[in-house]
Amino acid sequence: MKATGNIAETRPGPVQRLGGVDRPGSRERRVRAKQATLAERAGFTREYVNKIEAGRYDPPLSTINALAKALRVKVARLVE
Repeated sequence: MKATGNIAETRPGPVQRLGGVDRPGSRERRVRAKQATLAERAGFTREYVNKIEAGRYDPPLSTINALAKALRVKVARLVE
């Protein structure tokens, strides 16, 4: 926390209030929820998106196109 006098900068955030520790499993739940949302938008399963993200599966160009469209980004951004 900075001591600049700005009240927003002196209040502890939620993780700081918990002693700097996030609740067990909360990050994993957020990742799964985001993967599920992306998978639904692209027409795939969350497990399939997880495998692509983890590098365990090399998707065809049609899958990359669908993911890019669901993310509203250009394909080049996904294959950089």
